[in-house]
Amino acid sequence: MTLPQKTPATIITGFLGAGKTTLIRHILENAGNRRLALVINEFGDVGVDGDILRACGVKNCPEENIIELANGCLCCTVADDFIPAIETLLMLKDPPDHIIIETSGLALPKPLVKAFDWPSIRSKLTVDGVLAVVDARAVVEGRFADPPETADRRQKEIIPIDHDNPLEEVFEDQLNCADLIILNKVDLITQQQKADISAEIKKHSRSTAVLTQTEHGRISPEIILGLSAAAENDLLNRPSFHDLEDQHDHDDFDSFIIEIGDVADPSVLFEKLMQATREHDLLRIKGFIHVAQKPMRLLVQGVGGRLNSYYDRPWKPDEARRSQLVIIGLKGLDFAAISRIILSS
Repeated sequence: MTLPQKTPATIITGFLGAGKTTLIRHILENAGNRRLALVINEFGDVGVDGDILRACGVKNCPEENIIELANGCLCCTVADDFIPAIETLLMLKDPPDHIIIETSGLALPKPLVKAFDWPSIRSKLTVDGVLAVVDARAVVEGRFADPPETADRRQKEIIPIDHDNPLEEVFEDQLNCADLIILNKVDLITQQQKADISAEIKKHSRSTAVLTQTEHGRISPEIILGLSAAAENDLLNRPSFHDLEDQHDHDDFDSFIIEIGDVADPSVLFEKLMQATREHDLLRIKGFIHVAQKPMRLLVQGVGGRLNSYYDRPWKPDEARRSQLVIIGLKGLDFAAISRIILSS
C-alpha cells in the first residue's frame, strides 16, 4: 500500500526586522509553478507582513492561500490557531504544494515543530526545513549579546546573574532549531565582520545546519524549498532554553499601536521615529502611512537605528487611509513618552 504524500512546510524564523517578509516575497516571485500557501504570525495587531505579501499579486499564491494570525506568538497558540489554519489550507479546492510559515520575530520555532507531531497533522504534513534569518548588522551592533563585562562575569561565575538576556535567548533558540541559517543584509557589514559572525553563529547552531549569506533576502527558492529535513522527527537535536518550561511567554517584550493621522512631510516623521528609537531603545517599528495628497501607501519599517520606507501600492478605493505604526520594545516601554515624541508638532 502506498502511503499518501505529505505536504512539505517550511518554517521561517528570525528576530524582529531580520528580513523574513522580504525573503518570502522573493520566494513567491521566483517559485515557478509551485502552488504556495502562507501562514503569517505577527507580534502586534496591525497585519503589516500579511498586507505586504498580499500586495505581491503572485498567481501561485492567491489571497485565499494567505492566512494571517495576529496573536503575537504562534508557538503558544498551536491548538487554537495553527492547527485550524493548516486544516483550512489543506481543504482548499487546489491545495498548496508547499506551505510557508512565517513566525513572529519573538516566536520560538521548536514548539511549532512539535505541533507537526500531533496525530491530526502528522499524517498530512512534514517540516521540510526550519530557516533562521539573521540580521547581520544587528549582530555586529551587539543586539543579541550581553555587554562584555556581564558576559565575562557569567563565564567566571563570580556573581549570579538574575536575568538572562531575552534577546539573546530568542536569537539562540532560533539558531539551535534551524536547518538553514541565512545571514541577511551582508551588504551592511565588512568582509571581516562576515567571517566573525559566521564563526560565532556556528558556535550556537547545530553541526548539520547550513549557513549561507544574502542581501535583501535574495536567495533561490531551490535552496530553501526541498530540504526534506523532517524536523518533527529530530526534536531531541534541537535544544531550546525553554525545553523545561510548560509554557513560553513574551513577558519580556511590549508592543503598542500608535495612530498618527495624515502625514504632510514623511522626513519630519522619520526624524521623530529615530529620536524615539534612540531615547527608548525601540526594537522594531513597522506600519503604513497616509501621506497627504499621495495616492499610494507608504510602508515604514525600522529596526534598531535603521529606518527605511517606500510606496508599496495605491490605496484601494474602499480602504480607510489610516496612518498606523506598531512599536515593539523590551518590557517597560513608556508608551506615553514615546507617543509624545512621535506626535509632537
